[in-house]
Amino acid sequence: MTPNTVSTPPRIVVIGNGMVGHRLVDQLRAETVSETLEIVVLSEEPRLAYDRVHLSSHFDDPAPDLSLTSETHYAQQGVQVVFGRATSVNLATRTVEVGRQQLNYDRLVFATGSFPFVPPVPGRDAANVFVYRTIEDLENIRSAARAAQSGVVIGGGLLGLEAAGALRKLGLDTHVVEFAPQLMPAQLDKEGGATLQRTIEDMGIGVHTAKATREISLDTDGNVLGLAFEDGSSLDADLVVFSAGIRPRDDLAREAGLSAGERGGIVIDDGCRTSDLYTFAIGECALHSGKIYGLVAPGYQMAKVAAANLLRDLGLRAGEPAHFQGADLSTKLKLMGVEVGSFGDAKGVTPGCRTVSLSDNVRGTYSKLVLSADGTQVLGGLLVGDTARYNDLLDLTLSAAPLTVPPETLLVPPLPGGEVAAMSTNALICSCENVRADSLCSAIAGGAQDIASLKKCTGAGTGCGGCVPGMTSLLKSELARLGQAVDNSLCEHFAYSRQELFDIIRVKDYRTWEEVLAGHGQGLGCEICKPAVGSILASLHNEYVLKKEHAPLQDTNDAFLANIQKNGTYSVMPRIAGGEVTADKLIVLGEVAKKYGLYCKITGGQRIDLLGAQRDDLPAIWAELVAAGFESGHAYGKSLRTVKSCVGSTWCRYGVQDSTSLAIALELRYRGLRSPHKLKSGVSGCTRECAEARSKDFGIIATEKGWNLYLGGNGGVTPRHAELFAEGLDEETLTRTIDRYLMFYVRTADRLQRTSTWLENLDGGLDYLRSVIVDDALGICAELDSQMARHVDTYRDEWAEALADPKTPACFRTFVNSDARDAAIQWVDERGQIRPAFAHEMVLLPMAGADD
Repeated sequence: MTPNTVSTPPRIVVIGNGMVGHRLVDQLRAETVSETLEIVVLSEEPRLAYDRVHLSSHFDDPAPDLSLTSETHYAQQGVQVVFGRATSVNLATRTVEVGRQQLNYDRLVFATGSFPFVPPVPGRDAANVFVYRTIEDLENIRSAARAAQSGVVIGGGLLGLEAAGALRKLGLDTHVVEFAPQLMPAQLDKEGGATLQRTIEDMGIGVHTAKATREISLDTDGNVLGLAFEDGSSLDADLVVFSAGIRPRDDLAREAGLSAGERGGIVIDDGCRTSDLYTFAIGECALHSGKIYGLVAPGYQMAKVAAANLLRDLGLRAGEPAHFQGADLSTKLKLMGVEVGSFGDAKGVTPGCRTVSLSDNVRGTYSKLVLSADGTQVLGGLLVGDTARYNDLLDLTLSAAPLTVPPETLLVPPLPGGEVAAMSTNALICSCENVRADSLCSAIAGGAQDIASLKKCTGAGTGCGGCVPGMTSLLKSELARLGQAVDNSLCEHFAYSRQELFDIIRVKDYRTWEEVLAGHGQGLGCEICKPAVGSILASLHNEYVLKKEHAPLQDTNDAFLANIQKNGTYSVMPRIAGGEVTADKLIVLGEVAKKYGLYCKITGGQRIDLLGAQRDDLPAIWAELVAAGFESGHAYGKSLRTVKSCVGSTWCRYGVQDSTSLAIALELRYRGLRSPHKLKSGVSGCTRECAEARSKDFGIIATEKGWNLYLGGNGGVTPRHAELFAEGLDEETLTRTIDRYLMFYVRTADRLQRTSTWLENLDGGLDYLRSVIVDDALGICAELDSQMARHVDTYRDEWAEALADPKTPACFRTFVNSDARDAAIQWVDERGQIRPAFAHEMVLLPMAGADD
């Protein structure tokens, strides 16, 4: 074959099958079939394209399927797959060698991506030193983590924090080391990096900035001991992961004679064509206008441009050449649950620009806008901790639209029911694919009435996936506007809303996850549906949540019947109904706290929190508390927490009713009631409201005529006062009304929906609720009464049940292969008690084998 001839059908060979290479294949096949174009894909990895953006979820249980395609799917598209690494390219003969195979091509595309940069640090070749790039890398890390206790990630950028989250999922004491003075130096400014660091440290992950690693310390057998830094300090670790940046994979292209940048990257023009007429390059291996793009969205844009020009070259498409003119580097992501957004001129390098920022250390958020010199346009910005307004702010940046509101109003969270600053009426929903609301609405009107169809016809949601929740909300509202049925599926595994699934489980009397999944679900389940089904089963049957068939459904807190704290220890919070406790029980709490070295704190819910318990000690601590008459306070569950009270008429000269006795009775009645969200209550003995009843999910205030009942309040970030539901109730009527209110909420609320939001969304509001639970308009009151009576009759203390099982202590061991304590947990004294040591207070422990 000579350069002037074209095969029939013409053949395109794509070297690389990552996300961008796969997107190119999809773009090519969207306009061709195998009879008109032959496509050959070379995959160096033993698996075809998968989602690297969500690579860390590979450590979830169950691990999601990250695959973007399969050999079967490619075969159906007429795409030939060759597994193996391309070893040489001959531009003159237009051939590629893969092992012993030689493949001819008419057009060649490099989609070889990048490789992790590993600095020349002594010790980097040791057995327990890894990079974080492929699923095979993750499997190697998982294998090594089984015999390790601590791990450190060198690199505090995007991928480094993802790697740290993965080590944390594997149960390792985790640290991040960053050479720059802050985390994510490429995206965030100093204050944004500091906000992110505080949040990550609160999760129990050590962060060490402005640290240059001199070497990886090894013992005489070559085992990793930790890191030694240039400043003379050190850090213990059994496992090291490098995530210090990437470099374009351009070695094969360089050897073939293609032009490459001085610092790496295959040089391409606006058509994604290289210095060779028949060769293209896309993604992280390509250098366009002196820039390497390390994000998936620009790679997808390159794939679209390259596909158009390839088909035009081969006579399979008409029209003008397509052009890649650079890409916006804005990005929104979630790192270990922390939302981070960066858009436009985020660091404010535009001459004359001005900034307005808001740092909220209470909510753990930071927001900054970079404005033009006259303050009328948004040039860029940063969001840490809350990216709810990312798309709107990005839209303002890209459109250069003049501001019509004061810029600070774009950063301040709106109050419930308050005015919201005006944004674009045609909001940008997906920044990866530049898809706006009107495009999605048009697609919905045209028949794309589920998320999968919307993804297929608009491309939205196929990049980082961060826009899918917004797409879902838009889809539901638009379908409702069009008079179409709205899909309220709990998740991809259940085609039912939580309310529908609750009714199915109730009617069918299902008792296990397996029965529910087999009868009405598909796949293996996920982190959404498993806890939701577990909560429904607990609400209906009130069975022990760590029973063998229920335990896999619980999250971290329920799994250990305790709240995990920032340094990996746990809180112990026994129930103190109504805030009333005897002197003998107070003495027991003090003795337990002294014996196990716990921090004592009286909570806002009138309980005593014992903080700093190591997981191994939880069964022993609770054995002493249960023996003294205490029971679980359910501070860890989506259930009733407390019923707060004042002393009422028993002691107070203003009290008109016995609020303490009522609070105790209600707390003992509703204790352990599993619900879509946590529940709190309060009972005040007079209108002075010392128990703050109106800030609770259900609150009761005494009057001389009886009890007034208030519903739907909450504290938190967006506090809401409860509304008056009924007045002058006697205790029996009050209790019956609350019974029905709680059971109707449990039955009909969405997953993780507070009572306040549930009531706001309830069609007809309080009037409708009153018709249901007072007037029995639906004829279900007897059932609601029976359901609550069953809960009260079947209640059993979870910690008492846990201690009755001789296998319980083994489930709480920190290390499965050792009885050693977690030595990485460090404390400092403060006001006569312990608290977790902050990062700057941590004492470097001697490395294994060192002299005392």
